[in-house]
Amino acid sequence: MEATTSATSIIQQPPTLKLYSYFKSSCSFRVRFALHLKGLDYEYKAVNLLKGEQFSPEFLDVNPIGYVPALVDGDLLVSDSFAILLYLEEKYPQHPLLPTNLQEKAVHYQAANIVGSGIQPLQNLAILRYIGGKVGEDEKIPWVQQHIGKGFAALEKLLRGYAGKFATGDEIFLADLFIAPQIHAATTRFNIDMTRYPTLSRLYESYNELPAFHASLPENQPDAPK
Repeated sequence: MEATTSATSIIQQPPTLKLYSYFKSSCSFRVRFALHLKGLDYEYKAVNLLKGEQFSPEFLDVNPIGYVPALVDGDLLVSDSFAILLYLEEKYPQHPLLPTNLQEKAVHYQAANIVGSGIQPLQNLAILRYIGGKVGEDEKIPWVQQHIGKGFAALEKLLRGYAGKFATGDEIFLADLFIAPQIHAATTRFNIDMTRYPTLSRLYESYNELPAFHASLPENQPDAPK
């Protein structure tokens, strides 16, 4: 694929950027969102988690822990969405993912960790399969709803006094990249009632106005069922 540039681009996108992704993965969604916001072209490398392709020898050579996403940039490999986002921020500074204000930056780190550590790992495929097998299939959704609710309540408190159109004002930054996919999963997969979270609901309306968000949605990925 040819590299894309814009008048505001600082570094030209190399033709070797590859993203190993699964369309439903909210971790991959975060990175796709960032790539589109930064205007970076990339090759999509689908890894089907339902078929166990993440455990294939080929993919374990890419990421030995067997998780998506993983990003290849030339001869450099970066795995884990948080690490990828920080790498993209340092190498490709167009459309910054972090504010310059230190207090706001701390809010973004906290919000990202609430989602990345306190919500998303507790709803991933391996956890749900374990709960279904050890506890019961009918306990999977209540489990997820409990942990999403706890995390969303924390985000509501954290962002109070900071949120504008986006998490800390009218520019989209790191926390938004974590929050947007999590709300999408919460509403489309886990039947979360968002009326309890007015700040997050307002943010989600803003995300829906962005072409980069729509380009990153699960249903718009090459490996999504047609």
